[in-house]
Amino acid sequence: MLGLVLVASATDLLQHKIYNWTTYTGILAALGLSAVGNPRLSTRTIDQCLMGLAVCGLPMLACYVFFRIRGGDVKLIAMLGTFLGPDDGVKAMLWTFVFGACVGVVVLIWRVGPARLIAAALRRMVWMLRLAGWAPLTSEERALLAMPLHLAPSALAAVLMVQFGPF
Repeated sequence: MLGLVLVASATDLLQHKIYNWTTYTGILAALGLSAVGNPRLSTRTIDQCLMGLAVCGLPMLACYVFFRIRGGDVKLIAMLGTFLGPDDGVKAMLWTFVFGACVGVVVLIWRVGPARLIAAALRRMVWMLRLAGWAPLTSEERALLAMPLHLAPSALAAVLMVQFGPF
């Protein structure tokens, strides 16, 4: 699993793509290893793998439909759920989002600058108070927020956290 997530991280960073051969191979490998029933190969049963696939894959599918997340990210998180089972799969999925959000904030601060970002946030809050609601973002603000977010490296960090971390 770590090898597949490492490959997905490399291709995501270098080519902005997570390939199907990586994710589908991982899903099939996890299901195959669990079907063998050898505890040295997989500590998960086939039921746990399928449950992890569903529990991690379905929310990501909803993110794909409603929030424009990329399809490779959906399949990558589904693969993690298949390998890790429902409990650890959900932990890895949530840690992936936490790490991805942290990276996104750091990149946003790097691109915009802390002073400019704080000034824009304060300006936005003043407008919200004046209008008593949310004002639409300007095209410049939208352009700053429309940056690609690579979830595969965050997923790698999440897997390491769940498998080997302090929890």
